[in-house]
Amino acid sequence: MRVQNNEEGIPPDALREITFLKNLKHSNIIKLENVLYEDERLYLVFEYMEYDLKKYMKKTQLQEMVVKAFVYQILNGLSYCHSHRFVHRDLKPSNILLDDKGIVKLADFGLSRLIELNPVEYTCEVVTLWYRAPEILLGQKDYSFPVDIWSVGCILAEIAQGDALFKGDSEIGQLYQIFRILGTPDEEQWPNVSKLQDYQATFPKWKAQDLKTLIPNLDIEGIDLLKRMLQLDPRKRISAKAALSHPYFNDFDKSILFT
Repeated sequence: MRVQNNEEGIPPDALREITFLKNLKHSNIIKLENVLYEDERLYLVFEYMEYDLKKYMKKTQLQEMVVKAFVYQILNGLSYCHSHRFVHRDLKPSNILLDDKGIVKLADFGLSRLIELNPVEYTCEVVTLWYRAPEILLGQKDYSFPVDIWSVGCILAEIAQGDALFKGDSEIGQLYQIFRILGTPDEEQWPNVSKLQDYQATFPKWKAQDLKTLIPNLDIEGIDLLKRMLQLDPRKRISAKAALSHPYFNDFDKSILFT
């Protein structure tokens, strides 16, 4: 990336990614091999990976055990990030890389952030729209790790059925896509949702659909995990650590993966 005539020096996203990846060392997180500066250009050198998940899904139909292997590794890397108080804030198939052995690496940490111990307001200009959690879409700024879990839920549904679950073309359109499938939230389902900045009492009132009907390729345990990830109220979402122990992965041989 060019840094010529940049009054701020190194671009903030690049500096953030360099700093975070120097501190995050895990088999399911992309390895930053080197940082070089030549001819007013900054080069980030990463380990080589053959595919990203988006392109990989286009070339092959993923079998059930492959879906489990990919999602388990995503959660494994994410659990490590969260245990070190890092939230990724842009998980999507094109930011998940694969090698020729099926090892998964989380990549593109340019929007990542260290979560403060005390509540802090963060920007809502994060996460690609189709994978953005409803609390961010509704203007909540003191969000935390559950925004990543929502993204993983969207990814699980997508790789299981071969297409994105929520495909809005605007923020309000994305919210409506979510509400049409999961139901429009009320105070009983999501306490204090009506107090969020962009909540409207005039939202259409949809009832939740049956996810098993929408995503028949997921078994009962897979649907249960998906529901726990796609809870509208972020406080009710499963954590990455807890998700790793979900029964969905009971018949998956974890010994084939790096630890």
